[in-house]
Amino acid sequence: MSEAQPLFDMLRQTVQPEIAGVLERFVREAPDRKLGRINALAFAAEHGLDEEKAIAAFLHASRLGLFELSWNVLCPGCGGVLDANTSLKTVQSDTYTCSLCAAGYEPTLDEMVEVTFTVNPRIRHIEAHSPHELTPLEYFRQIYWGSGIELPEEGYEAQVDDFMIEALELPPGEKAVISLQMPAEFIIIFEPVTHAAQFIDVKGEPTKERRTLSLVFDRGHRHDEALTMQPGPLRIQVENHTDVRTLPSVCIANDALHDILGRRRPFLTAKRLLSNQTFRDIYRTDTIDVDQRLKITSLTFLFSDLRGSTELYERVGDLAAFDLVKTHFSVVNEIVAAEAGAVVKTIGDAVMATFPTPDRAVAAAMRMRDAMRQLNEDRGSEDLLLKIGIHEGPCIAVSLNERQDYFGQTVNIASRVQHLASSREIFATGSVLDDPRASSLLSDRGLNPQSHNVALRGITNEISIFSIP
Repeated sequence: MSEAQPLFDMLRQTVQPEIAGVLERFVREAPDRKLGRINALAFAAEHGLDEEKAIAAFLHASRLGLFELSWNVLCPGCGGVLDANTSLKTVQSDTYTCSLCAAGYEPTLDEMVEVTFTVNPRIRHIEAHSPHELTPLEYFRQIYWGSGIELPEEGYEAQVDDFMIEALELPPGEKAVISLQMPAEFIIIFEPVTHAAQFIDVKGEPTKERRTLSLVFDRGHRHDEALTMQPGPLRIQVENHTDVRTLPSVCIANDALHDILGRRRPFLTAKRLLSNQTFRDIYRTDTIDVDQRLKITSLTFLFSDLRGSTELYERVGDLAAFDLVKTHFSVVNEIVAAEAGAVVKTIGDAVMATFPTPDRAVAAAMRMRDAMRQLNEDRGSEDLLLKIGIHEGPCIAVSLNERQDYFGQTVNIASRVQHLASSREIFATGSVLDDPRASSLLSDRGLNPQSHNVALRGITNEISIFSIP
């Protein structure tokens, strides 16, 4: 911890000193298991911090070397980590298979890729830095399950004992035998290191016949075809053909297992982090590889543009107009960041921003309009007239022109909706207003958006556009 102090002192220069102090105490005092794959949202809730400020603090701390980022591909069924990556660049775009759930998933950045933070081993060495020395139960807790599984602080071992009837540590290249009486239950023999699973539906009349089942654990075999057996004695011969320790575990697919898998909590998704202004500012182009195409099922885009900016330069002169436009950009950037969004790029006087949810984009749009109105009143003019368009939908995250960007029809529609707006207008599509939080935000303010159908260039069907007064 000796080299940590100067880094925490540097952290206090970039984030609020109180938050830096919370992080420092956490690193110094928390038990080992809490310092691996930290869930930033759960951390913020536990310590009474604003989520966005907590995320920013972890990002700055990671840039300083206090923490290491991990981009983990999750199984949406069991919440297990199918693949852990130090960079989003190594996340594959094809199917990931979970042998425990016997299902394949095409990764999306919404709920299938989490971002977690682990204390740097140079700052403090913890158990998770040596995962192959963890007990089977701690391996499941600290390595296998993602941060979205809310495991109990007290009674974790007892709850696992309710569904795990045998667990074995098998060194590289070794063989072993697990002997047990098979109960009349649905049994899963699961190995979390290689993600191999064998299902056994145990039913029928009990037998005294001793049966044998052979399983080989390597990086290629999954053993996910179900077998049917009678209750009774079974010898499970296991072989480890990998170069690391494996952990064959015999589990009952009972209510205790389903209960622990059903304990879910919010976590920091890759989608949310890519739409975080602090992340974009710090990491810039070091995000997505130029050949990657990563899917996002729902992202909200906001396009804004200044109306009559050409006439503004003619009217007040280049220098004064430039200062006004620069002030406008500063205000817009600040509002976008405050609403958990990020500015993707500027095009002339226009801004393209993303938000994780439609309500944050709508809130940002109204704040932008109010801010421009206030700037105009302060100057006694109508120079800054903002046109805003908002749309939500699926897209693809890409690397374009050395910048993390987005591609797809959702982006095209959002841009064209903005072009329909006139001065001070906010246009949002039906998909935005269908979001309960966005509609609730407007109704709470007594606003009643007016809808009309429009045809957009390049879009086959008309879409519903709402004008937010």
